[in-house]
Amino acid sequence: MIFDLLVIGDANPDVVVGPVDQPILFGQRERLVPGGSLVLGGSAAIMACGAARLGLRVAFAGRVGDDPAGDFVRTSLADRDVNVDALVVDPSLPTPLTTILTSGDDRAILTSPGCLPSTVAEDVPQSLVRSVRHVHAASFYLMPELAAGLAGIFKEAKAVKATTSLDPNDDPAGTWDRMILDPVLRVTDYFLPNAAEALALTGHHSVEDAAGILARRLARRGTHVVVKNGADGALAHDGTRVITASALKVDTVDAVGAGDSFDAGWVAAVLNGARPDRALAIAAACGSLSTRAAGGTAAQPDWDQALGSVAP
Repeated sequence: MIFDLLVIGDANPDVVVGPVDQPILFGQRERLVPGGSLVLGGSAAIMACGAARLGLRVAFAGRVGDDPAGDFVRTSLADRDVNVDALVVDPSLPTPLTTILTSGDDRAILTSPGCLPSTVAEDVPQSLVRSVRHVHAASFYLMPELAAGLAGIFKEAKAVKATTSLDPNDDPAGTWDRMILDPVLRVTDYFLPNAAEALALTGHHSVEDAAGILARRLARRGTHVVVKNGADGALAHDGTRVITASALKVDTVDAVGAGDSFDAGWVAAVLNGARPDRALAIAAACGSLSTRAAGGTAAQPDWDQALGSVAP
């Protein structure tokens, strides 16, 4: 087995600007902000880098354009020890681009999807799926063609005893279509929404209630629901029992990609044999520590740093 983890999904450059005073105003007036940076973005790409930083052997499958932005993505992933042999170059559509405006622990995200919607299940080599210990997918609603085939990919993985995880991320259309999502959840071991996504998927106003509803709905399939809740930490629910973990107190620069670093921490901990309560603490630590620098990857911890920040 060459790789521990296959990550499937979005990869793009992020332009992170801020902090920005709210509200955002038009009118052709220029405003100055304290900082800006060009960094690797995309939920899947940030998660892949975080997992590699934690010591996993990681491969990435997705799609970029035949342009300088695509070269930036490919180089950025490879420089962080993520294998990009399965990163398809689209000959006709550009690489996605995202601008992130930060404000405290909140952010506004503007994405030009480029080739993202053209990503399909056939972009993911079956031989790669069947040769890894775990398959993770992200940004489910941004890639409808891939979403339609993701259940098949997860079934292939589970047929060879690999585990699976899904971070849905936001749905820009606001529909949260369960007809597309449910077939994937049937073959998902770890469902990793954030608090806002869990609330949107259930219609509830309490994070704990939303997590419980999702967990009980999925428990008969063996799925753990793990909900990220920013500075309030995280919780995991297996359908009968809930466990919680606190976020670390750090000097936060921005929270871009913190949830993706959390995902990396959870998967790395699980693959390293951690019990659920310890895996949750490690994941929360990874998410917290990643906020110490601009962008999603610059402050991601290694395994020793993650372990050193949680109680034995």
